[in-house]
Amino acid sequence: MIKYLATGLVAFLIYIIFSGNITPYDLATGVIVSAICSLLLTPYIVRNESKLKQPARLAHLAYYFLKYITIIEFKAHMDVVKRIFTMDLKPGIVRIPLKCKGDMARLLVASSITNTPGTVVVDESDDYFYVNWIYVFSVSPEEARKSVSEEFEKYATKIFE
Repeated sequence: MIKYLATGLVAFLIYIIFSGNITPYDLATGVIVSAICSLLLTPYIVRNESKLKQPARLAHLAYYFLKYITIIEFKAHMDVVKRIFTMDLKPGIVRIPLKCKGDMARLLVASSITNTPGTVVVDESDDYFYVNWIYVFSVSPEEARKSVSEEFEKYATKIFE
C-alpha cells in the first residue's frame, strides 16, 4: 500500500509543480491524475518497497529534485541562450560511460540528461549513453561524462542503489 501512496504523492507533486497553480480545480485534477497514474504504474516502477522506507534516500531525492529544477536547469538554459545569441555551437554525439547499474538509476540519469537543455540521450548500449550535445568540447568519454552526467549519476546512485 505504501508504494501506491508514495507513487501517487510524487505524481501529485510533479503535477502541481509543473502546472504552477494551486486552485481547487488544479488540486482536484492533480489528485485524480496522480491516483490513476499510481494505480497503473506502481507495479512497473516500484520493485523494492523497502527502499521507500529509508529516509536518507527520500532526502537525497528531495534535494536532487530541488537542485535540478532550480540550479541545474537554470545554468543549462542560460548556456543555451548564450550559445544561440553568439552562435557558439559545436554539436555532436558523444559516448558517455555509465557507472550506475540499476534500471531506475539509469532512467533517472537518462531523463535528467534529456530534460536538460543542450543535451539529449539518443541511444543506450553496453553501459554507454550516446548523447547529442549542443557544444562538444571533448570527445573523450570520461571528460564528457564529467561534464554531462557525473552529477546525475551521483544522485541516482544515492537514491536507487
